Amino acid sequence: MSELDAKVTRLTIDIVLKLAVIIALLAWSFSIVSPFILLLVWAGILAVALYPLQQKLTSKLSKQGLSSSIVVLVLISILVVPLILFGNSTFDSVHEVYQKANSGQLTIPSANENVKSWPLIGEKIYQLWRDAEQHTQVFIQEYKPEISEGLKRIVGAAAGTLGTMLMLIVSLIIAAVFMTNSQSISNASSKFLNRMMSDNSGSSASKGERTKQTIVATVRSVATGVLGIALIQAILLGLGMVVAGIPAAGILALVVLIFAIAQLPVLIIMLPLAGYYFSVADTTPAVLFLIYSVVISISDAFLKPMFLGRGMDIPMPVILLGAIGGMLLHGIIGLFVGAVILALSYELMIDWLNIDQEKDA
Repeated sequence: MSELDAKVTRLTIDIVLKLAVIIALLAWSFSIVSPFILLLVWAGILAVALYPLQQKLTSKLSKQGLSSSIVVLVLISILVVPLILFGNSTFDSVHEVYQKANSGQLTIPSANENVKSWPLIGEKIYQLWRDAEQHTQVFIQEYKPEISEGLKRIVGAAAGTLGTMLMLIVSLIIAAVFMTNSQSISNASSKFLNRMMSDNSGSSASKGERTKQTIVATVRSVATGVLGIALIQAILLGLGMVVAGIPAAGILALVVLIFAIAQLPVLIIMLPLAGYYFSVADTTPAVLFLIYSVVISISDAFLKPMFLGRGMDIPMPVILLGAIGGMLLHGIIGLFVGAVILALSYELMIDWLNIDQEKDA
């Protein structure tokens, strides 16, 4: 073997060994942080979305840490009250139904004739409701396994929602740390993106900086225009259901949240609930609940143009697929993260495709 061949061999072995060590360290590091990745991603999304609000407060208080803490504490307080109300409402409703069913005291409200007019399923639901009303105990015995399984799923969903809310609270605390150290994190992300995109042009409008701006704009647009509005609708409609005394208000509020994030009409849920409320309540509170439900349900029509967009043009199917796919992959928290990540991927792809066109122009 010649001296040149020996040097090439040693160099090859050296490179292979270094790569092996680097890959092993990266794989090991990933396995260590993988349980926290979703939490950190969600915290980062919250930090980017809340940063403008935190900066406005910082300009008055002149302290990054204090302003970050105030923003997060206010948001946690806003979340905790509905969380307690929804949780208590759901568990109390399930417990009451379970106790009355076992003691033979469960009564079913009179079937509403208007249910018959519902398309496709109206007749079947009305007949099932009528059978349950007239032969309650027979109905319970006949469908006992299904009722028990349904109650278990409701409790499980409520527990999962509580866990998600706790995860959200922890993410908000981490987001406060991110916002407090925003400058150093911003500098580090710029260096990373410039390095990843091999931007050596030295121009002020670098590819890395352009990508960072796209990421920030997309996250804020989706977080405020989709997630924020969906959360507001779910909280307000959930509180309305709690005040009206509708059973399992917490679970229904969660369903409203899922529909709102997936960009589906919330009225699909609220109109049947309003119809049900007409059958169990007096006319005046039922009419008020219907008006309240319709107003809050359609509020996104004028709220979204105010918050969603701002230079973004994200198709509804992208948000829908991101929300549903995220939920299937990561549970309830995936509703939020999935919508943002897929919207971000879409915007980055469009931005990348348009770079050459802008150069030619």
